[in-house]
Order: sequence, then C-alpha cells, then structure tokens
Amino acid sequence: MAESMKGLKRTARCAELTEGDIGKRVTLMGWVAKCRNKGGIVFVDLRDRTGIIQIVTESEGADPRWGSLKTESTIAVTGIVEKRGGAFNPNLRTGTIEVIPDSLRVLSEALTPPFPVQDGIDTREDLRLKYRYLDLRRPELQHRIMLRSKIVELVRSFLSGEGFLDIETPDLIGSTPEGARDYLVPSRVHPGAFYALPQSPQLFKQLLMCSGFDRYYQIARCFRDEDLRADRQPEFTQIDMELSFVDQEDVLDVNTRLLGYVLKNLAPAYEALEFPKELAAGVAAAAKEIEENGISRMTWQDAMDRYGSDKPDLRFGMEITDVTETVRNCGFGVFTGAIADGGMVRGLNAKGMADLPRKKIDKLTEVAKTYGAKGLAYIAVKEDGSFKSSFSKFMTEDEMAALVAAMDGEKGDLLLFAADSFKVVCASLGALRLAIGKEKGLIDPNAFRFVWITDFPLLEWSDEENRFMAMHHPFTMPNEEDWDRIDSDPGSVRAEAYDIVLNGCELGGGSIRIHRNNIQEKMLEVLGFTPERANEQFGFLLTAFKYGVPPHAGLAYGLDRMAMLLSGSESIRDVIAFPKVKDASDLMIDAPSAVDPKQLEELSIEVRLPEK
Repeated sequence: MAESMKGLKRTARCAELTEGDIGKRVTLMGWVAKCRNKGGIVFVDLRDRTGIIQIVTESEGADPRWGSLKTESTIAVTGIVEKRGGAFNPNLRTGTIEVIPDSLRVLSEALTPPFPVQDGIDTREDLRLKYRYLDLRRPELQHRIMLRSKIVELVRSFLSGEGFLDIETPDLIGSTPEGARDYLVPSRVHPGAFYALPQSPQLFKQLLMCSGFDRYYQIARCFRDEDLRADRQPEFTQIDMELSFVDQEDVLDVNTRLLGYVLKNLAPAYEALEFPKELAAGVAAAAKEIEENGISRMTWQDAMDRYGSDKPDLRFGMEITDVTETVRNCGFGVFTGAIADGGMVRGLNAKGMADLPRKKIDKLTEVAKTYGAKGLAYIAVKEDGSFKSSFSKFMTEDEMAALVAAMDGEKGDLLLFAADSFKVVCASLGALRLAIGKEKGLIDPNAFRFVWITDFPLLEWSDEENRFMAMHHPFTMPNEEDWDRIDSDPGSVRAEAYDIVLNGCELGGGSIRIHRNNIQEKMLEVLGFTPERANEQFGFLLTAFKYGVPPHAGLAYGLDRMAMLLSGSESIRDVIAFPKVKDASDLMIDAPSAVDPKQLEELSIEVRLPEK
C-alpha cells in the first residue's frame, strides 16, 4: 500500500551526494532501478534525474519490504551516507559511497514495466513511445532533455544581455496558403471560419519592429502539416529573433557570438550529464574555434559548386570538381549531350576506393538516381596506372588522361561523374559525397563544423506552379546590386538571406526584410500576387509599413535540431519529451482521434471521410 510522504522533506538528489557528505543524515526520494537480495543483505539502486546511489541494508531486523521492492516503484529513504564497504563502482558518480537506511516509505508501487527502464535497450520505438513516461526515465534520454533545457537557459541569458526582449506572439492566427500546409482550428464563435496555427512568428515579429521594440526574441512553438522525417515534427520549437536598424553584418555578428557563448558555457554540462568525453571535447573545440576565428562564410553558389548542397557537411573534404570544359568535345555522348542541353558534367574523387566492387558502385548509382540522375559514370585508377571505366571505349587515351588529371586522380582513386542539369548534378553528387563519407568513415561524429551560407537566390522556379516562388519568403530583401534584373532575369537576383549550417544540417536561417514599399509591391507582383490578393493576405503588414517601418532583419534556429546535433543524437524525437511518429500521431495519448459529434455540431462542422 502506498504511503504518504507527510513529515518528510527531501534533503538531496541521489547523485548530488559525494564523499564530502559521509556521515550526514539524508532523505532521498526516487525510483527503484534495481533491487538485489543477497541473502541477508539487500542492495537497492535508487534513481532520480541526477543518477543512481546504492542503498544497503541488512534484512534481519530491518523493514521486511526491503527485499521485495519492485522496480520502478517510488520510495523515500532516510539514512546515513557512508563510504562503500565493497568494491567501488567507477561507472557511477556516487560509486565510492552508499546510504545505510533507517527508514523506508513506499510512496507508490509499480507494475512490471513493459520494457527495461535502462540505457542500451533494443526495444521497438513504437512501444517506447506508447509508454513514453517510462522511456523518459532512462538516463540517456533524460540527459538529452536536460541538455536541451540548458541550451534554452544559455540562449535566454545571452539575448537578454544583448538587449533583446522576450515577447510572445499569437498561436491562433489567419491562414497563409503559401508554403507548407497549415494546421487549421475551427472557430465556434464564427461558424465556417478557421484560425491557423503559426508556421513561424514571421509577420508578428516584423510588426514588433514596426512597434518600436527594436530587439525581440521568443522560444516559439510552430506548426506545419507536412511529411515527417528524422529531423522534422508537426510541432516544433524555434529560437526566433528580430532586430531593427541593422544590416547583415550585425545579424551574423550577434549570432556568431551567441553560438560561441552557448557552446562555451554548455561544454561543462556534458560531464555532469555523463555524455561521452569525445563529444564534450568536440563542443569545447568548436567553442574555442568560434571565439578565436568566428564562423567561416560561403556563398550559396560556392556551396552548391563545391559540395552539391546549400547545407554542406564540412567535417570532411571530397569536394565536387567541374569538368564540363574538359569533356565538352569528347567522344562520350552522355557527357556531350548533357552539355548541349545546357547542363554540365561534374565529378567526385573517392580517394583510395578504386577497388570498390561493382555491386557497391551499382548501389552508389542507385543513390544518384534517387536524386534525379540517369546514371553514374566512373573511372577506377589502378595501381599500375591503367584505367577501369564504364565509358573508356567512347573516349581517346588523351581524353581519359585529361579527365583524370582534371580530377587530380591518382593510383587507387575512384572517380565518379554525373552529367545533367545543375540541379540534378548538385543533388546527386552531394548525396553521393555524404554516402561515401559515411561508408569510408570520413565523418568525425564528435566534430562540430559551422558555416554561414549567404547570397541565396531570391526566387526559385516551380514547375508545378509554373511561376517563381520565394526561396525564403515574400518579405526577403533582394540584393540591391541585382535589383535592376528583377524583370529581365528574376532568377539571377540574389537575396539578402543567410543560413547557419552545422554538420550538414540547416541549424537556422534568416534574412534582411523588405522595408521599402516599392520593393515590397514589386516582389509580390513577381510572385504572382494581385494587389487585391496581397492586401487580403498581408494587408495588415503592408498597412503597418505605411506608418514608418525601420530597416530590420531576423533569424530563427530550430531548437529541436540544435539539441539533436549537440547531444549527438540522430533524431529530434530523442530531444523532444513527447514526440510524434511519422504519420504525425501520438502513440501514447492516441492522437489524433475522433471527437464527440456534439463538439462538431457546436463548430458547425460535418465530417466526410474519403471513400476507401
């Protein structure tokens, strides 16, 4: 039977105790991680969020319940801290001490858990998510959530010191059809009308700049109804900010210092939270690099040319080489045909992989095809200097030698080529580069490489919509040097936009905002908005801009993604307390679910399910 804790007060958490506490009388409360009755002596591992401490009691003359405690039951223990009588446990921070109890209260008895509540288990994720409250008791998950909390604490501390104000923006807003699908919320008071949950606080934070608040930030909840993957959830959290009277240099400066501050002050937490020493060392090294040298920069064009991606992973080399001119007049029709169609030929040099079996080359070809490539050409440079190639019969010896030289090919190298449009070549070779990096173990999992990507295109063409779309959003300032081409060649106009990339992941992004009416009106025109539609969708913002809008800019980080990367996790589900699965459902609370017909009636909603 569960007992009350009336009259008891916890005096310490389990792993807060040290040898300096020997001789002290303490009261601890937590969960029974393990109970071992060794014939006269009972050993109980008591666990809370700080860790585990061993409780040791003799069963003779002691409370008989000690020997029959069920795992995951919650108990309160009062006793004396002593030096361990047996062998020390180097795997525990409290491995040199133990508590000899003189009282026990069973606060709540637990059923047998559906899986072991411990690290290193191979239990299916769907079962762990169904019992997420048990899964979250496991130390590795608790430590990741606690690291995330520390990140937020440091971000708030830094931004507050830089004069930013923490201001909330609404969660019930109007729908904006541009971009991802909105989550809609029906209004009972306004039958047939809907709110939308915000995909970001974008418009409101710009309005705060119009309101004169100068510097704003928010740990903002955002919602997007889109397909999920490892680093995406339907509801997520942004570290959102906006600044007035600044240019791009100001934004990059304050955010470079923010990242340096977070990493430097986060590094000590890794030991306390029992993360691997290598991971802690990697964070500390990244903090030192930012402090001494800042964060390197790369234009969007340079990133695409060299790495095939606007979020390059800089933890290893293997850059893409453009060999279009080298093969422009060669005898291989695949190369020359792609060039004639306005495309290009580029390649990767996989050093030391010339002996890669054909089956694995075929697998790499399938990777390239996933990203639109029609195939993959290759040259293996043998140790005797000869070539093994999929297309050598179509080229002369001189043409082959020139191509290998252009790729800096040496004995033992495997040269891989894609010939297609810029978009397809970049996507396929960028994916191949990452696949080879993982295959060859070239990527240090404990390294952290940041880079600012700048000078994005302002617009991107959508074949589906048959029009230009904003690469970021309609309020991004174009590069003034390119603005005179907005009518003649809109695709060549660059944006005053920037992303911060970490280890091949977009950690955050932002832009200088348009604050001039003539540019904003033209931008909306280029995107296909009529004045009436622009006013209908963004009228409140456009009106606000008529009353004195300051030049302003902003940036938003994905907090979930930041916590994932800095904790060494592979999925943001590991750093979100109650995540959803790939179909956007919550297995623990069985959401989404049908609702009472009366609720639908109150909302003037009739549900029609699609025919099966």
